[in-house]
Amino acid sequence: MNRHPMRRILLAAVVLVVLVGVFVVRLVDIQVVRAAELSQAGEAVRSRSATVYGARGDIVDANGTVLAGTVMRYDIALSPKNAIAGPVMRKAPDPADPAKTIDVEVPLEQSAAELAAVLGLTGEQVKAIIDAAIAENPQDDFEYVAKLVDTTTYEKVRELRIPWVVPYEHPSRLYPNGAVAGNLLGFVRADDGEPLAGIELAEDRCLAGEDGEITFQHSLQDWVPIPGTEIVNTQVRDGGTLHLTIDADLQWMVQRVAEAQVQAVGADWATVTVMEAKTGRLLAVADVPTIDPNDPTAIDEADRGSRSFTAPFEPGSTFKAITAASVVDAGAADPFSQVMADYRYTPPNGADVNDSFFHEPTPYTLTGVLIDSSNTGMSMFGERLTDQQRFEYMQRFGLGAKTEVGFPGEEPGDLHGGPDAWDNQTKYATMFGQGLTTTAVQIASAYQAIANDGVRMPVSLVEGCTRDDGEWSRVEPTGTRVLSEAAANQTSQMLEAVYEQGWLADQWNIPGYRVAAKTGTAQVPDGNGGYLSGYLVSVSGFAPADDPEFVVSVSIMNPVKMNSSAASAPVFQEVMSQVLKKYRTVPSGAPAPELPATW
Repeated sequence: MNRHPMRRILLAAVVLVVLVGVFVVRLVDIQVVRAAELSQAGEAVRSRSATVYGARGDIVDANGTVLAGTVMRYDIALSPKNAIAGPVMRKAPDPADPAKTIDVEVPLEQSAAELAAVLGLTGEQVKAIIDAAIAENPQDDFEYVAKLVDTTTYEKVRELRIPWVVPYEHPSRLYPNGAVAGNLLGFVRADDGEPLAGIELAEDRCLAGEDGEITFQHSLQDWVPIPGTEIVNTQVRDGGTLHLTIDADLQWMVQRVAEAQVQAVGADWATVTVMEAKTGRLLAVADVPTIDPNDPTAIDEADRGSRSFTAPFEPGSTFKAITAASVVDAGAADPFSQVMADYRYTPPNGADVNDSFFHEPTPYTLTGVLIDSSNTGMSMFGERLTDQQRFEYMQRFGLGAKTEVGFPGEEPGDLHGGPDAWDNQTKYATMFGQGLTTTAVQIASAYQAIANDGVRMPVSLVEGCTRDDGEWSRVEPTGTRVLSEAAANQTSQMLEAVYEQGWLADQWNIPGYRVAAKTGTAQVPDGNGGYLSGYLVSVSGFAPADDPEFVVSVSIMNPVKMNSSAASAPVFQEVMSQVLKKYRTVPSGAPAPELPATW
């Protein structure tokens, strides 16, 4: 018989109160006193920040054809600590009843092998990544196992349903037209998209996106994001669309023609430039060898840029058109002006000038000097201007300075320091394209000024940039008068005479159109004060000469099987013919004026 029931009841009550008090204190400690601390600790275990990549903007041609774009690739990551936590449970058909499923254990070795097979690795390689991470940090929750895999691989990884494997989106660069305009476009670094060359580098301000960041919570076992937990820390912004002046179809054709001729004549390289005569817009800039930006390391580093901008050379006789135009504009001569030019000319200052062919003293007009490409005759006309006058004309033509394009690695050319630095021989050599250097694009621009009634337009490769918010940015070009309209037209007519009466008349004939053109054969500096062994042969010109629309300039380096301008003439003829046809240019309505070569 219990003699103290009330005491026991009171004791039990006290114990119960104490226990409740302990729980209350603990609850207050957890939910009030340490709530923030414990919440942060819990979030730290479940929370993960992820980069949301801003897509790099597209590069499109003048017609909207995508030359460079962004495609989705995926980085495959895994959680080492979860990988070793135990076998993965997977649903499988029930052997006793195929209509049902049962849970089966998939050991780490099997999961690693399955993942490896999809990624082109071995199970041992995947296991080694996990083991190395755990050895360094037993709580390691994140390691990459593969980067930049394609969508097909990504889908196969997802189908494995391995809870400790998670793919992350990662935009990557794609050049859908391969090598078309590759030397212009440049390329980016594969792993992080950093622009390394060409337009990709020059126009990064337009193209680059801005990455964002999100934070989300995930389940501890399978990394599945918990709905409603995503927080945007930094807003993502995609890059703008860059609009080029290039026509992708024309670019492809010009590259094909240039490459075929390089192979035919055994040349080292070639450049071909197509420019609108009235605007200065570049429609095609072909470089051979060409680069596929999808695989830039497939060719030598020296061939990855655009020599049209970066490889200065002595222009040779194509430069005579510039000297002739300057003399005519200054009022010192006209197409009918006369000199008696011998094979050799030794002016009073002691210089020594020779023609590339022997001839007796010849009564040349300025037109005839251009037709026969006489160095001695051009020297006699060139000396009618002071050195300073000729230098200033060169500058007005855009020589000795980088073009407005701002292409990475672009060279300004070298006018040999200007007239104060010219020695007696250089004074005359610069009259016929030696003793100075230009780039292919600069020569095209000079001929554009002659073709455009004496007004040089800024060279343009980029039409503008459309931002991700739809804003369009473009700078309207304004031209600079280099020559009077009369001087430009007279020079054009003389160049027509070169086209019709010169030694390549049969090889570059374009029926139905009046064409103005000039050839050149020049030595190429080796960078050490000497010259390379081969020659650079070129042709520059425009058509229709009576209403110029297009300028084409061709340069071929060291054509060992045909080391003369005859190597470049077929390229000029084919490219110009295709350009005139493509843009449905109206044929010339009247023949070129007849200008005498001699008197």
